[in-house]
This record gives sequence, C-alpha cells and structure tokens, in this order.
Amino acid sequence: MNINYTGPYEALPPKQREKLEAKLQKLSKVLERKSDKEAHIILTQTRFLHKVEITMNAWDHALVGVGSNGDVMKAAHDALDKLEKQLLKIRNKWRDTKRHKDKEAASVPPPIPVGRSKSGKRAAAQALTGKDKKVFRVNHSDGSKPMTLEEAMLEMEASQDYMVYRDAQTDRLKVLMRRPDGHFDLIES
Repeated sequence: MNINYTGPYEALPPKQREKLEAKLQKLSKVLERKSDKEAHIILTQTRFLHKVEITMNAWDHALVGVGSNGDVMKAAHDALDKLEKQLLKIRNKWRDTKRHKDKEAASVPPPIPVGRSKSGKRAAAQALTGKDKKVFRVNHSDGSKPMTLEEAMLEMEASQDYMVYRDAQTDRLKVLMRRPDGHFDLIES
C-alpha cells in the first residue's frame, strides 16, 4: 500500500508510525483491486489538539476518517476506526449489489418452446408459475382516428404482432393479431 504523509511528519514516532501503517495494510486487504491501494494521511496540530485525517479511495468512493485528540495515536486510531466502518459499509453494498444482479439473472425463467400441439402449450403454461407471469398494460387511446380493417393491416405491416384500433363503421374496439403462419385473427368487442 502506498502511504503519503502531509503535515508535521515528526509528530508520529517511528514505532507508532509502523503500527499505523500495519493497520492500514490490514485495511488494504479488504480492497480487492490493486489500483485502489493508496492512502493519504494529513496531520495537523493546533495548540494541544492533534488532528489526523486519513483519505482513501475504494470502489469509486472517497473515504475520509477524521480523528482529533490530545494524543496523536488516539486521534489516528479514531480516524482508522471511522475509515474502517466506511470501508466495510461500501464493500458490503458493493458485494450485495453484485450478488443481487446474479440472483436476478439466475431467476429468469428459461424460454418457453413454441409448439403446435395442445400438449406443448399446456407444458409451457405449467412451466411458468404464478410469480413469473406478468401483465403489461398498453395504452392505445392516443386519440387516433377510427380506421378500417385494411388500414389497420397496412399500418401493422411486418413490425407489429397485434394492433388495437377503433372500427370506422361500427365505432367498436377491435384487436387484429398476426398468427405464426402469417394470417390474421380479428377480435371484436
């Protein structure tokens, strides 16, 4: 781990500096990427109060632990404790979101085979559970003018599988659906 110091470097005796660096090395093991293993320690002193600020980057987040006390090492330990809490919280969030995405990908049901026989349709229907079925609401009342069956077929062309329209002659709602064989089904309400 790369450690940079700013401020009165002599405020930390060599033995205490080694202990501080050893604790930072332990924290760096929590990081899984080698590029993020860098810490910046800022030491400041006003009269009798020592302030230690430790900055680290982890998973694209800047983590800062600040501690202040009359003793430099107590201030450093306070800063390290705060930094460790932040680091563990960010790591757990990062891990949970990664696992959550894997769970979603694993819970997607396999594609249902399209069969022509009724038994194939029954098997496909039984493959889905009640939780997997979803209803998508489509709003077709966009103020379009009523049209004839031929106009609806022309507007569908090859891009749509179904079309909901209002019939020009009867002013009733109709659904035109394309069948797998290329023909159409008309559902009148």
